[in-house]
Amino acid sequence: MSLRGQETIVRRNCGYTERRGISALSIRSFFRLAAHAQMLPVLENGEEVLVGGQAVMEGVMMRAPHSYCVSVRKPSGEIVFQEAPLQKLSEKYRIFKAPVIRGVGSLGQAMALGIRALRFSANAALDEGDPEKKPQEISSWMMTLNLVFSLGFFIFLYKFVPLWLTTHLGAVFPVLEGRIAFNLADGAIRIAIFLAFLYAISFWKDIRRVFEYHGAEHKVVFNFESGQPLSVENAQRFVTFHPRCGTSFLLVVMMISIVVYAVAPGESFAARMASRVLLLPLIAGVSFEMIRYAARRRGGLLAMMTAPGLWLQRITTREPSNDQAEVAIHALNRAMELERAQGGEPVIA
Repeated sequence: MSLRGQETIVRRNCGYTERRGISALSIRSFFRLAAHAQMLPVLENGEEVLVGGQAVMEGVMMRAPHSYCVSVRKPSGEIVFQEAPLQKLSEKYRIFKAPVIRGVGSLGQAMALGIRALRFSANAALDEGDPEKKPQEISSWMMTLNLVFSLGFFIFLYKFVPLWLTTHLGAVFPVLEGRIAFNLADGAIRIAIFLAFLYAISFWKDIRRVFEYHGAEHKVVFNFESGQPLSVENAQRFVTFHPRCGTSFLLVVMMISIVVYAVAPGESFAARMASRVLLLPLIAGVSFEMIRYAARRRGGLLAMMTAPGLWLQRITTREPSNDQAEVAIHALNRAMELERAQGGEPVIA
């Protein structure tokens, strides 16, 4: 059945009366949330059929193999959602079935979907529900600026700063002159910056609510995987820490990058900086394959690779309220309904 179709945007009133969320969205808030979205990509596990998602502003995006839905709680309390069919790149282009390349394609598609979901949620947060006022929206040029800023911020914070600090430390400590020692120090600094950044922004109210919706997403996915009926009561019984979270993937990327950078040619600062940017797709693809391999065997290797991410989720997830779990359930139900309408059926991996 064809997967072509237009996105559907619908409103649903849930009788929710308390005004919550973000009534106005600053550029700074949007930039930070966009940076957070980059750290929570949705991972597809090869041929396994999974459901997964991503927290957005005052809501959750859930995706099935060939569909997705973003559900957002507006300040007025009503739930609005956007849904559309999806087609995997591996089903459209044979090249994306190849190892490593399939990981790059899958992660790129997940990032594009995450940006689309975040934009929808930001627009919903800006809509005050006043029929006499024209709803505010994130313009295309603002979204483009958002992406440029987010990419630049990522490269500066996680590539330039660690390399600059390690280079200056190497001038003081000769032990860092070797490739292995240099890149171990560079990797340790990068991970430390990542952890410090996450911990710092976790104190910001807007980010805490994103982390609460992140917890809601995990609970609802656990609820689905358990085979129990999807309900707020059932979902709230589960923990907020999920082994397939993108947090685990990012830590694997940072560890793999230490090995790749150690064998990359070039000794000058410029050459090393260039390799850190140009090799990002390769590192992401290799990391994807490693997690995919570990997930298929479901043994000690998977536990070892996902353990740091599970620890880190003590920062990136929070206990959600019932109304937040309700939004996540709404998103998953709509995504699965659209999946079934196209002849598919999400199954428990």
